[in-house]
Amino acid sequence: MFWTVVTPSPMTAQMAPPFVKKHLYSSTANPRADIAAALKQAKAEKKRVILDFGGDWCGDCQVLDIYMHQSPNAELLRKHFIVVHVDIGRMDHNVDIAAKYKVPIQKGVPALAVLDANGKLLYSQENKEFENMRNMNSSDVTKFLNRWKA
Repeated sequence: MFWTVVTPSPMTAQMAPPFVKKHLYSSTANPRADIAAALKQAKAEKKRVILDFGGDWCGDCQVLDIYMHQSPNAELLRKHFIVVHVDIGRMDHNVDIAAKYKVPIQKGVPALAVLDANGKLLYSQENKEFENMRNMNSSDVTKFLNRWKA
């Protein structure tokens, strides 16, 4: 009996782990309560609130989340922001909340808004800035976070 030892090729050993879709947007969450809690926390911690409108089905939303958790973005988020994910279903959930914050989700998601700790709208994504995340870089998120940090 002969035994063959198989060693992984260098190409196999360097492959990235498979992409795992994260559950970011809860269809059962209460975004009004989540936003109120985030504003309370932001006021206490002197931070701003990012509203992230999207859906788990949205590949670009998943990419945005990956970029937000890369360095230096993760540190910028931790120091300066509270993030609230708002589920938009198939463009049919929480549309009133998107409208309240002047975020035209019908133009595409992810779509972001930035609020100060008092709930004042500082920024709303009106021109599909993050709608095509898969063709953007982590540095684009860094620029955004640096521009809007408290």
